[in-house]
Amino acid sequence: MIEIKNISKAYNKEKKVIDNLSLKIKNGEIFGFIGPNGAGKTTTIKMITGILGIDKGDILIDGNSIINKPIEAKKKIGFVPDNPDMFLKLKGIEYLNFISDIYEISESERIEKIEKLSKLFEMEKALNNKIQSYSHGMRQKIIIMSVLLHNPQNLILDEPMTGLDPKSSYDLKKILREYASKNRTVFFSTHILEVAEKLCDRVAIIDKGKILFTGTHEEMKEEFKKDGSLEEIFMEITDND
Repeated sequence: MIEIKNISKAYNKEKKVIDNLSLKIKNGEIFGFIGPNGAGKTTTIKMITGILGIDKGDILIDGNSIINKPIEAKKKIGFVPDNPDMFLKLKGIEYLNFISDIYEISESERIEKIEKLSKLFEMEKALNNKIQSYSHGMRQKIIIMSVLLHNPQNLILDEPMTGLDPKSSYDLKKILREYASKNRTVFFSTHILEVAEKLCDRVAIIDKGKILFTGTHEEMKEEFKKDGSLEEIFMEITDND
């Protein structure tokens, strides 16, 4: 479970990027985080994962404060960033073994998991190539594979569908559903509102650093007295033409 408690973040004194934001993402649900470009989605995710400091408030990961117990909190999460351009000089298999070492995954277990995941994402033939030779989509796949290796209680993904081919996107959505069915938390940002509508149990809409709505699609239609798709209501709420 992820609890975001009244967090704020400012990069300068004039403007808050995140303004007193609170959310609670429960075990067993897929939670979508949506908003216009520059709304504060990635900044929020970077604070959840401990990449960015928090000016005010706190974030609890399964009860562990990301401020006061950062190591314990980070052990409970798996993070897929919006930019997969990392560890480019490592081979795919070297990167997966590196992550396995960090999370103390046994040799037999990692071999089994890497084989299964590489087949699922059609990466078997690329594992012995350097990540810098991968396409954007392949880099996204290797990051997702590394996160799934250690079965984190909480999956946090920033625009995870970007760059994925249709099959890999379908497989990832299936994995996320299975993950939530095991009483784990899935939290992801996306600009593909059709995906959020079909996949998520609940969503939060963020704009200009503030939460405008949290709940189900049906609750959104009721609250805003609008009958339409998530995309149509989203455009109305955020005043985008």
